[in-house]
Amino acid sequence: MNKPERIDKTASTEAVMRAIGESARAAAHELALASTQAKNTALRAAAEALRKAAPDVIAANAKDVAAAKMAGRIDAFVDRLLLEETRIAAIAKGLEEIAELPDPVGTVLAEWTRPNGLKFQRVRVPLGVIGIIYESRPNVTADAGALALKSGNAAILRGGSESHNSSRAIHACLVEGLKAAKLPEAAIQLVPTTDRAAVGHMLAGLDGAIDVIVPRGGKSLVERVQKEARVPVFAHLEGICHTYVDRDADLGMAVRVVLNAKLRRPGICGATETLLVDSGTPPTYLPTLVKALLDGGCEVRGDAEAKKVDKRVKPATQADWSSEYLDAIIAVKVVDGVEAAIEHIAKYGTQHTEAIITANTETAEHFLKAVDSAIVLHNASTQFADGGEFGFGAEIGIATGKMHARGPVGVEQLTTFKYLVRGSGQTRPM
Repeated sequence: MNKPERIDKTASTEAVMRAIGESARAAAHELALASTQAKNTALRAAAEALRKAAPDVIAANAKDVAAAKMAGRIDAFVDRLLLEETRIAAIAKGLEEIAELPDPVGTVLAEWTRPNGLKFQRVRVPLGVIGIIYESRPNVTADAGALALKSGNAAILRGGSESHNSSRAIHACLVEGLKAAKLPEAAIQLVPTTDRAAVGHMLAGLDGAIDVIVPRGGKSLVERVQKEARVPVFAHLEGICHTYVDRDADLGMAVRVVLNAKLRRPGICGATETLLVDSGTPPTYLPTLVKALLDGGCEVRGDAEAKKVDKRVKPATQADWSSEYLDAIIAVKVVDGVEAAIEHIAKYGTQHTEAIITANTETAEHFLKAVDSAIVLHNASTQFADGGEFGFGAEIGIATGKMHARGPVGVEQLTTFKYLVRGSGQTRPM
């Protein structure tokens, strides 16, 4: 008796997802031709709708937060999930900032004329339909939907079950914006079911409807997407980010940046997970950095040198150098100069975000050039690994691959290009 019920449920989900894919493809065609004014009108109207709906969004989010706490989720997880007035206001502002961005669609990237008189242009165009699969961050509903819209793409959003109520409330505001601009409501669709089979259908491409998948979540989600997807993927598997304090660093700056990089929001992918300290720093540097972290409420797991400076430091294991904690925990290691730091990052990093703190410009430039990560910073917190901080308005995620998009995925990264060729009757020799 149970088997037919499961089949029926799967068939129902499949039918729902197929319909979503078909309507998204149709909407993508309209969006590719939509005016900048219409897209911006939709985004601004959505921002206004979100501000007005803030009490409803907070009420919906309260249900998700209560369920997460009941399930015993860690504080960092709950923080990623939580929405309150300040965060909702920031999401609304982000929608308006995306509206203010230049429209990438139609931008001429290059143009030239051949000796035969043919005129060539390389022009930005939308990717088409973008599938976004994410977990505990309801703000992604707004960010991803808005960035897709601005870049002329249709979006299929599949939020996690833990943020389903919050995502639905935010999505309703995006739909209000689309209605106000007379754009197709199917331009931004939220998968209505929490059935995990929906993810499988998206990874299969929905019969060719989806052009690219963007996963945003934990390691298990991203691993599944990268393993099973039959369409291109923009993703990062983990954010094992490093901050290296060089022998020529200013100690006051190093303390400020390291504390921010780890503790501002420990649960985001740009949080520093490993602190590397040059063995050539003055004797006060390592103890001061470790004490500041410990006093700030951060658990420190250190190598032999780090353990010597404070009894509260726990011994680091080999696994700590390749761990993404997403919590108030940091691994600390003493390295013999910038080359050793670069070597450690190459071995244990995930090509996400790395930072060097130093007053030595030559050392900084070497680090910036030698470290092979999507984002490399000098004298700044790794928590700047964020599309909004790059001036992108927001981001769909951080891509650590090397094809097409790398780093924060904003409106430009959600476009491709085509060639427009204009002639006057030219033919090739027979």
